[in-house]
Amino acid sequence: MQNKEWFKQAQFGMMVHWGLYALPAGEWKGRRMSYIGEWIQSRYRINNAEYGQLAQAFNPIAFDAEEWVKLVRDSGMKYLVVTSKHHDGFAMYHSKVDKFNIVDATPFKRDVIAELAEACYKYGVKLGLYYSQELDWREPNGGGYTAEEDNFGMSWTNDWDFPDNDTKDYSQCFENKIKPQVEELMRNYGDLLLIWFDTPFTISREQSDELYRLVKQYQPDCLINSRIGNDVGDYHSWGDNEIPDEYMSDGLFETPATLNDTWGYKSFDQNWKSAEEVLRLKHHLNTRGINYLLNVGPDYLGRIPGPSQDILRKVGGAIR
Repeated sequence: MQNKEWFKQAQFGMMVHWGLYALPAGEWKGRRMSYIGEWIQSRYRINNAEYGQLAQAFNPIAFDAEEWVKLVRDSGMKYLVVTSKHHDGFAMYHSKVDKFNIVDATPFKRDVIAELAEACYKYGVKLGLYYSQELDWREPNGGGYTAEEDNFGMSWTNDWDFPDNDTKDYSQCFENKIKPQVEELMRNYGDLLLIWFDTPFTISREQSDELYRLVKQYQPDCLINSRIGNDVGDYHSWGDNEIPDEYMSDGLFETPATLNDTWGYKSFDQNWKSAEEVLRLKHHLNTRGINYLLNVGPDYLGRIPGPSQDILRKVGGAIR
């Protein structure tokens, strides 16, 4: 069965936001952020030199890929989408393109994407990878500098380390980091269900098309979401936590949503949806032809929070 047909029947998947931002866990120098945890670098305008030091402390010794994938299966979910690189530019896999990654820059020195790919294969769960193709705060020419509005008081682009937006050239980031890293992901982690791009502002139609062709060159059946930008892609990603009422007849659709109020781990966010609410939202979306991609945010040790696991297992029990 090809991925398009499989995706339409899957209905329910798990998203995972995990990276260096799990270490501060929503707090920085005595301040607690009100927004989503993975945006802490932009919220507090943490320079790259200081933020990069988090890598020296990132040692998630409790991470167990098989436990994660078995939770996906126990929750009645069919696929897993994991952050391979978020906006902070840190790769959660062994990238040869940039040493700012979990193998080269941390004491952990393990490729978690490789371990998850192996576990997904073992337990029959399809794997997708999130990759921030435009925003990259590590890069002087990372995108987002053409966005007309800020993001709840935060800058889309890194204008604290690199303040001169007028001189930025996203094509340099695109050619030197984005394209070669996407190629690594396509070539090194087995067959992927999908690649999940995000936040297109500066990327041109030509660049979106080029990235689309790059993915298909190595994995023709790998699905590409609409956040690649410029009306390119194989399926439509609704807005974060968007619950449409319309019934979708043609095409593929997915709503990415949170289980509490954040994507990346925040130690003090305990505003969990109940299993009953998750089931209600799942039914609402699925009956309208929309997949429900529900996020968990593991902590700095690699543990999926206990309340997340309890809720999802209860959901899985009700589905079965």
